[in-house]
Amino acid sequence: MEFNGSTSTQEKTLSVAPMLDWTDRHCRYFLRLICPSCVLYTEMITTSALLLGRDPERFLEFSNAEHPLILQLGGDDPAAMRMVAGMALAHGYDGLNLNVGCPSPRVQKGRFGACLMAAPDLVADLVAALGENGLPVSVKHRLGLDREEDYAVLRTFVETVAAAGCRHFIVHARNAWLKGLSPAKNREVPPLRWDWVHQLKKDLPHLTVEINGGFRDVATAMAQFAAVDGVMIGRAAYHHPMLLAEMERALGRREELPDPRVILRELIEYAERWGDTLPAPRVSRHLHGLRFGESGAGAWHRFLDTAETTENAASFLRRGLLLLRRTDQNIVTHGQ
Repeated sequence: MEFNGSTSTQEKTLSVAPMLDWTDRHCRYFLRLICPSCVLYTEMITTSALLLGRDPERFLEFSNAEHPLILQLGGDDPAAMRMVAGMALAHGYDGLNLNVGCPSPRVQKGRFGACLMAAPDLVADLVAALGENGLPVSVKHRLGLDREEDYAVLRTFVETVAAAGCRHFIVHARNAWLKGLSPAKNREVPPLRWDWVHQLKKDLPHLTVEINGGFRDVATAMAQFAAVDGVMIGRAAYHHPMLLAEMERALGRREELPDPRVILRELIEYAERWGDTLPAPRVSRHLHGLRFGESGAGAWHRFLDTAETTENAASFLRRGLLLLRRTDQNIVTHGQ
């Protein structure tokens, strides 16, 4: 499939996948500086953490700059989903997403994540409960479970959930193997079948179908827009965040890529608002991809690895900005 450069891509969605332990609020703020047009998602948050935890606010709070921001939820109780949806509405989220894709044993034990694909009626009930307060609801799911290879099962799952009011499906184009593979291997070993996601959109054109899984370069990701409504970038967006800006440029949403030094200055302003409550490692850990593929990337990585909790993020990033300036000057001077 070839991308034809049609202006229709202006209406397509570019998003960053929810990634547990990675896409926290500081990571999302950084990614928003790089990609103003993309849709951001929180890490998966369980309904029990929000309803029974000591400090639900720490999961729910975010910066206004993160909009549009979707709250991703994990759970299997419609009543709990209904209550949490009310919390999301009160906090100003732009939508809700149900996790039906995580294959980890811990998640399976709680009876949510990918194992819910075996219970489409329950997923429909969860979606109906989430949608009662009016926020848009989407579902992120896999193609199927284990080594099942029946497209009809996938389509039936989507049709069942859609009947409960969901109109947006984000499909990670791999199966979830619930036994024998770690979550990391589940992102690599089960074969990608992008064609199933394309067929799903063709069969159910009234639904919004977004594709996820395996996109590491602009050309491959852009080609998807001819067949689906959106592309969600996962690990590549974290390790190579400028890929998002390159995607924006290919979509006609910007002319030039952002300057890493400008991004860092804006991130310093953000960190200064936190002061000493934001230690350096909570931000530095998300910045390794800022110089991805560039001269000076090694020195940047080594600097980030020196972050200590005794220094606040703003102070650390100011030193980082000086390093970037020196590195760039050396490149210009010595032609490296």
